Formats: sequence, structure tokens, C-alpha cells
Amino acid sequence: MTGVRRSHRRHAPITDINMIPLIDVSLVLLIIFMVMTPFLVQHQIRVNLPHSVSTSESPDRPIVVMVQREGEMSINGRAVSAATLESALQSELSTHRDRPVMIQADRDVVLQKIVSIMDVAKRLSVAKLGISVEQKK
Repeated sequence: MTGVRRSHRRHAPITDINMIPLIDVSLVLLIIFMVMTPFLVQHQIRVNLPHSVSTSESPDRPIVVMVQREGEMSINGRAVSAATLESALQSELSTHRDRPVMIQADRDVVLQKIVSIMDVAKRLSVAKLGISVEQKK
């Protein structure tokens, strides 16, 4: 009789709940939410900043050297030539020596033009130099 009971236990349905798949799914969902939360919060928070009528330039505001496709240059909206670039940049740097310089150039501008602007900035001992780019959408 004992042999019959043993065989009966072998074919009995398993009544235990396997928790491993549940834990795996929970951890995967947790990781997905942890990764997505900064992106969701960044797009949802909108701040309406106040406007100022003051036009004084702060030391943190960069000096923008813009180079157009045809090669025309301007510093903070004032047109300059290649010959007067160094003196114009020197006068902009005279008030705040540590102001950064940002180069905004058309994508079709010859690289040598940008390198020459960088050389001028290096001669004037610019502390920070950057090239402005636009993010792909």
C-alpha cells in the first residue's frame, strides 16, 4: 500500500507559486521607470522666467563671433572684417577678461576661417572658447 501512495504523490499537481518570474518582471519595470523619470520630468516642468530691461552684459555672457556662409563676420551683432577681428575682440575682452568666446559659424564655412578665429582668441589669452552647434531633432 505504501508503494501506491508514493506513485500518487509523483503525479500530484504543484501547488507552490513560483516567485522568480514575478520578481524578474518587477525589477525590469523598476529599471524602466528609473530610466524614464528624468526625461519625463524634464519635459513637463516649464518655468516662465521674468524679463529684464537692463542691457548690461554680465561676465558670464559669452562674446559671440558669428561667421556667415559668405565669410562675413560679426562680434555680438557688429560687423567686423578679418583684419579688424583681433582689435574688435580685444576691445570686447577689455571690460571682462574672463568672458567666454563662442564661435557660431555656418556649416558651409571653410574650416580655415574658424581656425583663424581660434588663433586670434588664443593670442588674446581667452579663458574659454567654444563652438556653437545645434542639436538634431
